[in-house]
Amino acid sequence: MTLEEFFQAHPKAALGFSGGVDSSYLLYAAKKYGADVKGYFINGQFQPNFELDDAMRLAHDIDVGISVIDADILSIDEVAANPDNRCYYCKKQVFGLLQEAASADGYELIIDGTNASDDVDDRPGMKAIGEIGVLSPLRLCGLTKDDVRRMSKEAGLFTWNKPSYACLATRIPTGERITEDALIRVEGAEDALFGMGFTDFRVRKYGEAARLQLPADQMARAVELRGEIRQAVGEFFDVVMLDLKER
Repeated sequence: MTLEEFFQAHPKAALGFSGGVDSSYLLYAAKKYGADVKGYFINGQFQPNFELDDAMRLAHDIDVGISVIDADILSIDEVAANPDNRCYYCKKQVFGLLQEAASADGYELIIDGTNASDDVDDRPGMKAIGEIGVLSPLRLCGLTKDDVRRMSKEAGLFTWNKPSYACLATRIPTGERITEDALIRVEGAEDALFGMGFTDFRVRKYGEAARLQLPADQMARAVELRGEIRQAVGEFFDVVMLDLKER
């Protein structure tokens, strides 16, 4: 099956839209193949501000409407408690809100940007969206992350080379309760590193310290700039550590 064939068979759909590589291309492809599509961005504590900015920019660039739905994800105790299957409860909440809003807008089918490279066998979040009935066109059509990046570049989408970005909750150790303060500190530290030109990294909370995980080719620069990094990230964490295991 091709994406064109998918949207011929499913000409009206609501997309769970994150502003990332996969959902951005899917939004573009749906419009390209004539589908009535609308994107829904769930704006909760786990999404950094730049993701919403990217989502709004992409939707504007391709002239597709989106709705932004504010959500207090941390009000769900099963999510805030941060168990191994946190993603199950989070996705249930997020896609439940999306389903409610989409239905009110006249959209019954919900799609998402899961691609054929994603390992879905042991992902609680995938179990949740499966129970809701969400379809994943990229995966159904056998399109991998590399395929999506290539096609996004050919389509002129600025997201084609955007680094993969897991939600901020993944920066908090499993079993440690997630607080809004911790998420704000992590996002602030990551924004500081982005501002210094680092990419595709993670700042993970480690007790009261920040543990920086960087790609191998950025390690040397981090050591050279350790003073600047210590000062910038030190605004959010008293202790700053560099994890020598590459990201």
